[in-house]
Amino acid sequence: MRFSTRELVIMAVFGALWGLVEISLGSVFHAIHFPLAGTMLSVLGVMIVAIGRLFVPKRGTTIFIGVIAMVLKLFSIGNVLIGPMVGILSEAVIAELILDLFPRPALLPFVFACAGAALWTVIQPFVTGILLFGRNLLVVWLDLLDTGGRLFGLPSQAALGIVLAVVALHLMIGGLGGWMAWKLGNILQIRLGWTLSEPVGL
Repeated sequence: MRFSTRELVIMAVFGALWGLVEISLGSVFHAIHFPLAGTMLSVLGVMIVAIGRLFVPKRGTTIFIGVIAMVLKLFSIGNVLIGPMVGILSEAVIAELILDLFPRPALLPFVFACAGAALWTVIQPFVTGILLFGRNLLVVWLDLLDTGGRLFGLPSQAALGIVLAVVALHLMIGGLGGWMAWKLGNILQIRLGWTLSEPVGL
């Protein structure tokens, strides 16, 4: 898919915005041990990606935005960057795959894209933890149960209940983020006097 210079600029702006969110809020969330920090950052990032897709409704848009955000993440404070960078790119790819299933940006694909990205934050430790950091599968599983148990006040023995609750919570947060992205994107379109059938004005 070929992009015009204007479209490349728009995608770069949204990518920079996602990167700044990761750098600023990411550092704050982790410093104060904010609950579900990774999930919140993931949803905020894909909200930005989805809104960017409104302005450049073409295949490849979300991956381009994600790559920009991932590169900017290199400037984040902290030593562990590989995991977050993989997360950013993975979330962009997930959003791309979901949004590509629909002919035009709409509320439903936005909800699905953000929900998929939120759910990925549950799955990612099983991928990056094992493949990149050499963690044991059992350790990652126990971490999930421990975190979910503390979050919902359930004993770690209630594994199925914890997993279902964690998945449901992430899907709900992601779905809400997708709904907000659609509303905010449309408000922004109106403010700029732009519709899907017209080029966006800067």
